Amino acid sequence: MRERLRDKALALAREERLIDAAYSYCIVPLDAPAADLLYAGGERLFAPWLLPASGELTAVACGVCTLGPNIERRASELFALHQASLAMALDELGNQLLFDVSRRAQDRMQADAARRGLSMAGELRPGDPGLALDAQAAVLRLAQAETIGISLSAGGLMHPVKSCSMVLGIGVDLPAVQWSRCDHCPRREKCRVAEHAGAAAHWT
Repeated sequence: MRERLRDKALALAREERLIDAAYSYCIVPLDAPAADLLYAGGERLFAPWLLPASGELTAVACGVCTLGPNIERRASELFALHQASLAMALDELGNQLLFDVSRRAQDRMQADAARRGLSMAGELRPGDPGLALDAQAAVLRLAQAETIGISLSAGGLMHPVKSCSMVLGIGVDLPAVQWSRCDHCPRREKCRVAEHAGAAAHWT
């Protein structure tokens, strides 16, 4: 049943062109030597987890991704039509596609860093342990989120809702990190996305 609903949600997303995926990122040099409080592009980020055990942190890569507003709108319509199972399948599909878009963005970040002779390590998202939710506005500014239509509400909610942001460390000879942003989540064992998150966290 779950597979049939997923296939139906995928067909719906394709037929109605519900996915308008986009991402934006910037590699921003640090304004001062790395410390618990990172200064980059005129912004401040308290992200001590990004400090490497060896090597030198010289920049942060700030990125933002979105699927656009259509998938969220269609899921709400399906709930209103009492098609909750299909709405939930569409929402779950959106979560997986958003994860895939974020991985593609990270691949581009890593390739960009490599062209500059730099390495990339770690991944944090506002609201994670290690990066407070109130960092969201600064991350979006650094990632130039407005260029792909992402805004932030007064309560800190991104619009479109199917959007995410991230911060990764950039520097010289950065070692692979020994942590994942999912490590302390109580839902980790049952989370389908967490199965793949480890690979995204151990960039070198």
